[in-house]
Amino acid sequence: MDKQQLLKDYKKQEDKICLSQVLDKIEFSKTRDKIEYTDFLDMYQVALVENFLRKIKFENYQLYGGYEEAERKILIVYPEKYDEQMLQKNYNKMIKVIRIMLPEEEKGNYSHRNYLGGIVKLGLKREKVGDIIVKEEGADILTVEDFSDILKQQLPSLTRFETSKITIEEIQNLQKREVKVEEIKIIVPSLRLDNFVSDLARTSRSKAVQIINQERVFVNGQNETKVSKLLKLNDKLTIRGKGRFVIKEFAGTTRSGRTVVVIEKYV
Repeated sequence: MDKQQLLKDYKKQEDKICLSQVLDKIEFSKTRDKIEYTDFLDMYQVALVENFLRKIKFENYQLYGGYEEAERKILIVYPEKYDEQMLQKNYNKMIKVIRIMLPEEEKGNYSHRNYLGGIVKLGLKREKVGDIIVKEEGADILTVEDFSDILKQQLPSLTRFETSKITIEEIQNLQKREVKVEEIKIIVPSLRLDNFVSDLARTSRSKAVQIINQERVFVNGQNETKVSKLLKLNDKLTIRGKGRFVIKEFAGTTRSGRTVVVIEKYV
């Protein structure tokens, strides 16, 4: 497997580094005849890796984030002898849950930003941490297994968590948040992606184009940089830093010919 040849079409250095690490995991899994897995990949990296593995026709892998709707996922590479049941037995060895239980007086006060901000403030590696599931009473933070002890030890040093109860839990004990959505209506001049991003991110068309070009927009889990892409019914749209949305209905047109769109926004 000529690594340089496989990566020659990728221009961005960070893409090459990510995919080079993937190729290393594939090689290690093959030579050691055992499961290998990466740190957490963000949505852009997940799409990048999926497309790359499809391109090189490699099939012995899974992308796993701890639960079905996870945005951040690890790549698991395995020998052919492993089946789904064997893989599931190994999930506990890959991902753990750091559970933060807030004291009574702090419940409901913290958002996703507070938890992620604490991790960043500690100088800890973001790629070691997966999704952060926020609840009224605290949060479940997914992390790769070899980082769980470090995170548990470091979090109480933050003032905001010094009186919280912090434990390490197995992945099967993950407490998923109840999915809540609110219905909103927007009016767009056309079904182009930049129109949706502009309205949903509450910004100008030119700024929306910048957001798309910055690779912060995903359609059905795939990074999308074509501003003129036409969206359709049931498409799932993620704008990093702005939220997740689903196109639920095209509800007619205005007198000026604009389209009224019913959107479900995850809250």
